[in-house]
Amino acid sequence: MKKDVAINCENTFSDADRPSKTRDLTYVALGVAVVTVCAWISIPVGDVPFTLQTLAVAAIGGILGWKKGLLTILIYILLGLVGVPVFAGFKSGVPALMGATGGYIFGFAFAVVISGLAKLIPVKNKFARIGVFFAANILGLTICYVFGTAWFITVYGKNVGSIGVKSALMLCVVPYIVPDLVKLFIAAVLSVRLGIYMK
Repeated sequence: MKKDVAINCENTFSDADRPSKTRDLTYVALGVAVVTVCAWISIPVGDVPFTLQTLAVAAIGGILGWKKGLLTILIYILLGLVGVPVFAGFKSGVPALMGATGGYIFGFAFAVVISGLAKLIPVKNKFARIGVFFAANILGLTICYVFGTAWFITVYGKNVGSIGVKSALMLCVVPYIVPDLVKLFIAAVLSVRLGIYMK
């Protein structure tokens, strides 16, 4: 009798978890779709295209949290790696991912985790929460900038020719700072507005 009760309880908890898991997978799938669409909205600017991915990555981290956010970015990278055209300019495959700007794509993983961790900080005031997310988004993007630029210098140096840190920053970072700050602030607002619905 006790064994039957234990089995029934286990099945009950298992069934109760299914909607939650299905919901989480749906959120992750939507996140991948959003990052992809934001990559496709691309304006060629030098070696690094201007996209809305910065906004998408920061918002996904803030809304879904760091675990689901990281899973979203890892799936996005994996899809691009196997040939699905999810990257900027509808690119995909190893050449796109391992090229000079591939480091910024990998850097999204760091950025989404930092943005997602901000969700755990217990701040009740709405405006203060926006500030927390905005600060976290800036930190995450800074790490992405550092990793991506170091990658760019290495790959560019091997394939094209030596390039200094200052020149790389002027090509890959400086033109995007102001637009990225605007996108990060929008992502912070979205994180506060929509994050309450994503537990």
